[in-house]
Amino acid sequence: QVQFVESGGGLVQPGGSLRLSCADTGRAFSGRAMAWFRQVPGAEREFVAGISRIGDSTYYDDSVKGRFTISRDNAKKTLYLQMNDLKSEDTAVYYCNRLLRPFASWGQGSQVTVSS
Repeated sequence: QVQFVESGGGLVQPGGSLRLSCADTGRAFSGRAMAWFRQVPGAEREFVAGISRIGDSTYYDDSVKGRFTISRDNAKKTLYLQMNDLKSEDTAVYYCNRLLRPFASWGQGSQVTVSS
């Protein structure tokens, strides 16, 4: 059963911006810290950004710090990732899930391609 539905990806030029959304179809969104992850073919899925249950604390991988902003709307059960100043190395499929294990089932992800 799919719990997370990611959207908002696409093709963007270097330096551009995108905003990803993740809708949680489950029941416990507001009770869990959440995160964004990304994966490129042949590599492990990696952590990008995380946020506490009420959004008062955020965490970023060094590679995206200062460019990406994670946020959440608990009333809408939605997680966001604002991505600015995108680089070619940000190209990946982006997923949302719980920040801490055990993870819920993974959604289909949202493809982000940064290319001129």
